[in-house]
Amino acid sequence: MSRGGMTAPTATPTIAEASLKGLCPRCGASTLFEGPVKFAPRCRGCGLDFSTFNVGDGPAAFITLGIGAVVVILALATDFTIRPPLWVHMLLWIPLTLAGVVGALRVAKGALIASEYRNAAREGRIEDAS
Repeated sequence: MSRGGMTAPTATPTIAEASLKGLCPRCGASTLFEGPVKFAPRCRGCGLDFSTFNVGDGPAAFITLGIGAVVVILALATDFTIRPPLWVHMLLWIPLTLAGVVGALRVAKGALIASEYRNAAREGRIEDAS
C-alpha cells in the first residue's frame, strides 16, 4: 500500500536491527543515515521525520574516549612486545581508530534514535503551577 508515494510501514525492526543496519525505526527501510554518521532528514520509505529526534553529542564523546583508550592500550602492548617503527604504528592505529569511531557512532546513534522512537520519548516539560 502506498499513501502519497510512500510505502506503508511494515514490521518494526528491533533496536539492535535498526542500529546495526541503519534501518528506519518505523518501517525498517535502510534510510536512517545520509552519510557516514549523519541522519537523513526523513525516511524515504514511510516519511518519518528524523529531525524531531534529539540524539545529541553524548555518544560522540563517550565512544571517542572509549575507543581511544582501547587503541592506546593496544598500541602500547604492540610497542612493548614487537617494537615496530613509528610508521607502522601510524599505519595501524590511525585508520583503526577512525574506522572504530565512525562505526561505533553509527551503531550508537542508530540505537538512540530507535530507542527514542520505540519509547515515544519527547522533551520534558515543566507545567506552570500558578
